[in-house]
Amino acid sequence: MNQAQHAPEDYERLERLNMIRDSAAAVVPRDGDLSRIRALRFVAPQALRAPWQAMCEQGWTGLSLAEDLGGSGLGQAESIALLEELGRGLAPEPLIGATLVAALLPADLLDAHLRGTHLTLPAGLYHGASLQYRDSAVSGELHDVALGACADAFVVNTDHGLALVDAKAVTIEQAATQDGGHGARLKFSQASARLLDTPAATLQLALDQATLGTAAYLLGCMQGAFERTLDYLKVRRQFGRAIGSFQALQHRCVDLKLQIELSRAIITQAAVRIDEGIDADARQRQVSAAKIRSSRAALQVCREAIQLHGAIGYTDEADIGLFLRKALVLLNAGGTLEQHQARYIEQVFAEVQS
Repeated sequence: MNQAQHAPEDYERLERLNMIRDSAAAVVPRDGDLSRIRALRFVAPQALRAPWQAMCEQGWTGLSLAEDLGGSGLGQAESIALLEELGRGLAPEPLIGATLVAALLPADLLDAHLRGTHLTLPAGLYHGASLQYRDSAVSGELHDVALGACADAFVVNTDHGLALVDAKAVTIEQAATQDGGHGARLKFSQASARLLDTPAATLQLALDQATLGTAAYLLGCMQGAFERTLDYLKVRRQFGRAIGSFQALQHRCVDLKLQIELSRAIITQAAVRIDEGIDADARQRQVSAAKIRSSRAALQVCREAIQLHGAIGYTDEADIGLFLRKALVLLNAGGTLEQHQARYIEQVFAEVQS
């Protein structure tokens, strides 16, 4: 009876998830073409503006934001479905960071952010208050800010709480990352800033959702590498037949598929539980488990995918290598493996003690 009662709602959500995945086809071609990604590697940050505008027009930045704030009011299940698709196609745009910021910005700044006319990115939010706020100005340095040179403004964590700083007031030095993007070093020297009245609970929820989004992106990354490898095994011939017919390689592919599906199960469970409104401790435990699993699995799947391609897989011309490069760059995004392992153990221990 209960299953029949909830069937229409489940069917409606499944249709919505499929529509979201289909909407990503404009950025992630179904045929696996990565020519757009290669064209955007190691180029000026301004090159990302046009595709970023297209993403904002789709409403992706506010997908999980409340409707009364200008968002779509959807849940984490929809967000991870979209990010998995973007990860499968290695989309370089800063959707995860921009979505994180959307939950923190005041109403007077949110509209331009959601429309894509003014891009605000997070900087150092996972590392605690490392900047000083004095007399309406911020001083200090932040390192490894993903795609920081693309931003019009930054949300940073200071000793007085979150603050918004215009990018023009910051000295930005960028260094290329191996996935074709860049990490920025931000120097704040009495940079004019505006304090944001953001509750700690709101910030932590936004950080956890962004970390889960990174896990979903990594899931898509390993799925894309796996699909590409299966296609290669079907056409590469050795000893008169496709190498995909060799039992030893089939066993390796099964192991990789298991890693992918285990990651998908943990990420999906975390999204469902967050949408159900679990408490902060349980949410952090679920998110850390998802990040640990996806990071480890992405490294294993992408590395073995290169090996299964043989010598050509190690060349820069082979697209399969792009997946490992992206996984390596995202490995510590949203917190390192060590940090999430420590948080997970602490949460489990606290639950056992209670």
